[in-house]
Amino acid sequence: MNDSDNSSVTAKKDVNINDKYPTKRGLYGIMGKNIFLLLTDLTTNIKAIGTENFPKTNPYVVASNHQSYADGVLICKYLPRGHFKYMCCLAASDLETSHGWLGRLIMRVGRGIAVDRYGNPVRGLIKAKKEVENGNICFVFPEGTRSATGKLGEMKDGASYLAIKSGTPLIPVYISGAYQIWPRQSKWPKPFKGFLKRKKLRIVIGEPLYSKDFDSDAHKMTAHLSQWMHDMEEKYWDPEVMDRELFSKK
Repeated sequence: MNDSDNSSVTAKKDVNINDKYPTKRGLYGIMGKNIFLLLTDLTTNIKAIGTENFPKTNPYVVASNHQSYADGVLICKYLPRGHFKYMCCLAASDLETSHGWLGRLIMRVGRGIAVDRYGNPVRGLIKAKKEVENGNICFVFPEGTRSATGKLGEMKDGASYLAIKSGTPLIPVYISGAYQIWPRQSKWPKPFKGFLKRKKLRIVIGEPLYSKDFDSDAHKMTAHLSQWMHDMEEKYWDPEVMDRELFSKK
């Protein structure tokens, strides 16, 4: 294949990404989000703190730890009114091909932008950057995949890159309890402990991070984000502890 052929293939891929992503949400995606959050309210004890840290206006980037399939939609519950319409997310490309109807539903609810975790992620990041520049809110899970243990993995620079290159704030989010309810090893969530006693889900929304405070350096911003996440994990991996120390004061 010559250089001309390579350029043609690249151009076709770029056109496909621009046309296909973000995935269209439609009525199916809206209904999926509403039904899931209703079931979450009925079957779990869920609370969030720091919701005032979400910007009143979009765009911005949200970076969260990744304990379960449901992390993105759990955060959506606490977005400012009207912001869900503009929410999209970076998602592994295999979510829509290897995870059945659930993966396809998640892509629709989250208006997913596929990223090749095992190849070249640049095209997905560039598309996400354009979406943020156009006024959208992008969710990113810097670990790149759901945790196998519930504990944090190594964080990549994608979320910081998007925030810095688009000139928007990065909002850190830590979720506690999602792994205990829906671990990677389980096909279905298990929200109850004992007889009809609901497990706890707790979410902390941290203060916004701005590129100017990190010399517009994605590595520095990611290092700060990672430290904040690990501090949260060390203190509050157990949602019961977080509940006593943070939520009991509200």
